[in-house]
Amino acid sequence: MSLPFVVLIPARLQSSRLPNKPLADLGGKAMVVRVAERARLSGAQRVVVATDSAAILDVCAQANVEAVLTRADHDNGTDRLAEAASLLHLPPETVVVNVQGDEPMIDPQLIQNVAAYLHENPVPVATAAHHVDSSADFLNPNVVKVVLNKQSEAIYFSRAPIPYPRDEMDAIGQGQGILPPVYRHIGIYGYRTEFLNLYTQLSASPLELIEKLEQLRILWHGHRIGVVVTDNIPMAGVDTPEDLARMQQQFKA
Repeated sequence: MSLPFVVLIPARLQSSRLPNKPLADLGGKAMVVRVAERARLSGAQRVVVATDSAAILDVCAQANVEAVLTRADHDNGTDRLAEAASLLHLPPETVVVNVQGDEPMIDPQLIQNVAAYLHENPVPVATAAHHVDSSADFLNPNVVKVVLNKQSEAIYFSRAPIPYPRDEMDAIGQGQGILPPVYRHIGIYGYRTEFLNLYTQLSASPLELIEKLEQLRILWHGHRIGVVVTDNIPMAGVDTPEDLARMQQQFKA
């Protein structure tokens, strides 16, 4: 019997780089619908879109995807999920997996693994990562790295190359040298509903504001984040018009 969990998908209509992204057409269906259909394959008891848009609400209704309307003034997707969990009256112990609304090719098994990690480990938050074997990715500030402790819990997330290989860095910068064990963060999160409620009361951290990484708020306030390390590198999501064209081609094929 699979472990019980709920998938919540935050979907904000406005995006600075790609407006109306959740409604973008992928093979005849809106992107947000494709994400929800993919999430259903994970075995979740319930898949719900949390949105600030009546248009997204309507598209979901037409596709028989459950959705709730949340406020438009949330600072981030985690705050939106907390409101959605409250609107849905989810019990405090409910395991909630946050699947981003721009990941129409998300691996359903990864969703299940993140939920399972929370069921099996006494941490309030779980996420995922995979090994980095490219110096270009290691040096790329758009590739978020995470350093783990021996319990596979996050010590720190950064856009910088971490851990910093002092003796190899010059060679790595030239496309040579040997990379240290490096993990790339995958933007999927699992929480218990009680922690989602707590998150809304946590003040933003200086590190979060510097790195523009909201998960640093959790670490800064002393909470643990468990990390599921996967060998399956996920297909990149949709952030730009170029990403959208690539994804549309994928669904056309």
